[in-house]
Amino acid sequence: MNYSKVYAVRQNFPQHTLEDIPGTVAQQLAGAGFASRLEPGSSVAIGVGSRGITNLATIVRAIVAYWNNAGMKPFIFPAMGSHGAATAEGQADVLAHYGIIEETMGCPVRSSLDVAPVARTAEGIQTYMDRNAFESHGVMLCGRVKWHTDFEGPIESGLFKMMAIGLGKFAGAQHYHTFGYKHGLGHTIESIGRAILGSGKILGGLAILEDAYHNTAELHALPVEVMEQRERELLARVKTWMPRIPMDLDILILDEIGKNISGAGMDTKIVNRGVHGDKNNWHGAPKIQRIFVRDLSELSYGNASGFGLADMVTDRLVSHVEWTSTYINALTSSALPAVKTPIHFASDRECLDQLAPSVGKFSKAELRIGWIRNTMELSPIVLTENLIDEIKANPLLEILDGPMPLEFDAEGNLSAMLPSAPLLASH
Repeated sequence: MNYSKVYAVRQNFPQHTLEDIPGTVAQQLAGAGFASRLEPGSSVAIGVGSRGITNLATIVRAIVAYWNNAGMKPFIFPAMGSHGAATAEGQADVLAHYGIIEETMGCPVRSSLDVAPVARTAEGIQTYMDRNAFESHGVMLCGRVKWHTDFEGPIESGLFKMMAIGLGKFAGAQHYHTFGYKHGLGHTIESIGRAILGSGKILGGLAILEDAYHNTAELHALPVEVMEQRERELLARVKTWMPRIPMDLDILILDEIGKNISGAGMDTKIVNRGVHGDKNNWHGAPKIQRIFVRDLSELSYGNASGFGLADMVTDRLVSHVEWTSTYINALTSSALPAVKTPIHFASDRECLDQLAPSVGKFSKAELRIGWIRNTMELSPIVLTENLIDEIKANPLLEILDGPMPLEFDAEGNLSAMLPSAPLLASH
């Protein structure tokens, strides 16, 4: 019995696209009065993270230009915990692959794992800061505000998290995740962020908001005095733009996972998984019975954190794993189940054939299958023909092509049906 035929389907999420990114950065920073907080000639440390943020190099270059035009001496540093294999060279390389290097940014990039102790939180957590940043006259952060893959709270992934996991580097990330396992990561991040803000070193941050297609949607300069409240407001706003898988599935196929896509390799709130191995526990997300991941993103540089959340992977994904960086990431975050090696076979066909009977269906044609490129790109999505009634009933869905067979090449791998970039509603 063959698999059901499939449709290529566009998800028409609301779009929020910012046209003039450099101009908006300059306007936001000038309006927040960041430069007035320092004497001319002061050194400014600009913290940049490891996520695959759209237009990141353009945004960071505009930040550097603002400080240069204000007569300051900016430099960029990687605000990362254990990414880049927890080495100074590896973290600089992550930034370089995003185009963030001295020659294009107009200022030095200083990467080091050396940290300085700062303050203690109310719970007694010793906080740390990248030493280059600590020795500057002021620190500014640049990061995306979005939902976190491990927990839910008023502050999740954003500037506060960067003040903890990013500014604290590898030493801080290890220390904080240990407390997070005990007290809850959300509470720990907020507590550490307040302690870092109290140090007087933070000038503020530039919060990046992206829409469901990962367009740059909004940019907001957050002065230190209002950073916490504004980040709470922005997180609530961006959560209303969150894309979703449109229905319950027996099997979800992902072309790739990676640290550039999500801290957990795949966005757990989209695939409805937890980093400690639990499944279908996020409120409002569709139920996904099995996850099949075909490969690892090249921009993850072998870090396969999160592939343990899959039920099946290919041999080629396993062959691309760089085990040292993967294990470091898991041990640092205390998410050990996220790097357990799933069952794996040589081809996509063999993986799907072995996975098919595990969801209580006797016929492959009955399987409810969805296929996406990764959890940052949910449009288009390939859906099986047996979902046609739900597709037609959903006003956000538009059939682009099909029905057509789910085809495999001579090696037994799925023939390409998804583009290499997200398909926007305007296309």
